[in-house]
Amino acid sequence: MKPVFDLVAKLGPARLAAMAAVTMTLIGFFAFVILRVSKPDMGVLFADLSMSDSSAVIRDLDARGIKYETRGDAGQTVMAPRADLPRLRMDLAGKGLPSQAGVGYEIFDKGDAFSSTNFVQNVNHLRALEGELSRSIRAIGRVQAARVHLVIPERRLFERDRESPSAAIVLKLMGDLDASQVRAVRHLVASAVEGLKPERVSIVDERGRLLADGARGAEAETGAGMEEKQVGIERRLRSQIEEIIAGIVGAGRARVQVSAELDLNRIESRSESYDPESRVVRSTQTRSENALSGGAEGAVSVGNELPGANQPGQAPTQKDSTNKNEETTNYEISRVTKTEVAEGGRVKRLSVAVVIDGAYVAGPDGKAVYQPRPAAEVERIAALVRTAIGFDKARGDQVEVVNLRFAESPAQAAFVEPSLIQSLLSPSKEEVMRIVELAVLTMLTLIVLMAVVRPLLKKVLATDPIQIALVAGAGGAGAVAGNAEALLAQPENATARLVDFAQLNGKVQAETVQRVVDMVRASPSETVEVLRNWIHES
Repeated sequence: MKPVFDLVAKLGPARLAAMAAVTMTLIGFFAFVILRVSKPDMGVLFADLSMSDSSAVIRDLDARGIKYETRGDAGQTVMAPRADLPRLRMDLAGKGLPSQAGVGYEIFDKGDAFSSTNFVQNVNHLRALEGELSRSIRAIGRVQAARVHLVIPERRLFERDRESPSAAIVLKLMGDLDASQVRAVRHLVASAVEGLKPERVSIVDERGRLLADGARGAEAETGAGMEEKQVGIERRLRSQIEEIIAGIVGAGRARVQVSAELDLNRIESRSESYDPESRVVRSTQTRSENALSGGAEGAVSVGNELPGANQPGQAPTQKDSTNKNEETTNYEISRVTKTEVAEGGRVKRLSVAVVIDGAYVAGPDGKAVYQPRPAAEVERIAALVRTAIGFDKARGDQVEVVNLRFAESPAQAAFVEPSLIQSLLSPSKEEVMRIVELAVLTMLTLIVLMAVVRPLLKKVLATDPIQIALVAGAGGAGAVAGNAEALLAQPENATARLVDFAQLNGKVQAETVQRVVDMVRASPSETVEVLRNWIHES
């Protein structure tokens, strides 16, 4: 240990402190580089989480032993290794995380019904109803999150006119909702709240777009229904045409647009007609009368009642007889009353535009060459389109089928999985940032090695020039070389050779110093002159 202590004493406290500082700096730098390189690339697992969902996700990640990071004041964003994101999301979704669960009817499981007031019970019931509706709306495929606000007026005693309830819904969507889906949400909420009508429900998405206006009433609902009907007719006809054409030209080789003009007028007509030739006997009445007059026989008088009034042989008096018959027949004339109501939304006119791509055949060099389709084939396709839409020339329908070359050929438009070389030549944004980060860390490491470590090692390993000169002047080099050769000749292990070499080196240094002392004592004036020259040279 004596050479080590001599080296430490020769370096001094200042050099030792500088070396210690540089060593600690290098250790910290290389530790940072190693940790940064070995640290996995983190990506967003979930964002905008509630406190309960964030804590549940973190507990699950801790149980799995997966490294994670949290962002935000309350940990709303959870970061995880990018390579594990799909698997983690599927596993957590299987456990119902994140639930984004609002307060539902379970709020009544923990409450004390005896100590709570009527106001608290009403507020809890409103919160539970809003939470349950939010959960039901989130079951729709494109709805990521939902929040429901209900306004239910309080019932008052002896109230004659009561205000109807209303609702406001805020949706966070993954895409766009169709008009039918928006209407389904309105009817879902209206059916769950007593007295709430669908036209009193307003819906807004996360971008501030008004999907349903709950202030305009039934007129807006009728207009929206007509627009939805028009869109439905156009979508149905377009799908029918595309299905027919795809079987001829191939999938994705045709573009179809349908414009339907609807008649929104509501027409009601009534007509009444009579047919004089068509008669039906309604009733028949017959009356007969018989009358006899002109004779005195049978008359009642005082003379006829006296004795001897009827004398024998007296001729009878002549009498008159009358017959009368009446017949009345009533006929019912046939009458036709017709009432026709034509609701709005009838198809007034159809316009169809179809663009089909040409055929691609192999050329002499093996590449696909574009070839337009024959006019007869285009005309047959147009005939199929007219038949599919129920073409009516008197109605003013128009059908146009054109053959044009598309911007991309089928080979270019088809998706082909990139190879390893293509993926290396066209890396993604994350891969480029990772490569740049590694390159910067590598450059910093090389700079530190060349600018700090290399000069420091040179300075530490360099031998004192005065010692070299003294050893050279006293013949110490020959002695050291001889001793080194003697050590290499010994068949001992490396540790023993190093120990012996250190001992011999110490002896040589001691003898060299003694010789220098003797030389100084023998010729002090020459020694002073040499030292003076060294001082002037430095």
